[in-house]
Amino acid sequence: MEYVTIILRTLLLYGVILFIFRMMGKREIGELSILDLVVFIMIGEMAVIAIEQPKDPIFHTLVPMIVLTISQIVFAFFSLKSETFRRLVDGSPTVIISNGKIDEKAMRKQRYNFDDLLVQLREKNVKNIADVEFAILEPSSKLSVFEKEKGKKKTPSLTLPLIKDGVIQEEHLALIHQTPEWLVKQLAKRGYRRIDRISYCTYEDGAFYIDEKDE
Repeated sequence: MEYVTIILRTLLLYGVILFIFRMMGKREIGELSILDLVVFIMIGEMAVIAIEQPKDPIFHTLVPMIVLTISQIVFAFFSLKSETFRRLVDGSPTVIISNGKIDEKAMRKQRYNFDDLLVQLREKNVKNIADVEFAILEPSSKLSVFEKEKGKKKTPSLTLPLIKDGVIQEEHLALIHQTPEWLVKQLAKRGYRRIDRISYCTYEDGAFYIDEKDE
């Protein structure tokens, strides 16, 4: 009888966990945030304990799972609404190589060493750091690499957002040697006087791409 209980609890928890993961949204394993990872580990631990202790009421496991799921959905909502909260929970991308120059200070801040960099560059089939124009360490710990384009202009070819969710990205402006004041002035010329109403803005080859927030 105990084995039957274990089998039934296993099947029930399997279904519950599948439902919970679907509720949390579709993200690849490599793109999980720290918050996602913590929740997944906790839910997995609870499921294992519930299966190993069949005499313990199943609700002692289901209730914490439900609480974690609700918490995750609430945090995801705040992440959509607030970039500050999103950066606090998920972190933000870090430029490791800019215009072919390695930023050792950024690497130290992320506790990221040259061995890590070389390994991830090899995974991208990049044999020489000198061939890299930009390398960005994403919040998911993946390295996005943009190689130099031979025979073309030497100005940066990477298009980074200058505004996200109504917030000016000053570090990205610095990469193109511009200031927030310059950006505000350029947008005003184009009829955009409220930065907080702009959802996404990029700049490349003298042209702006601007997307306003939905009403």
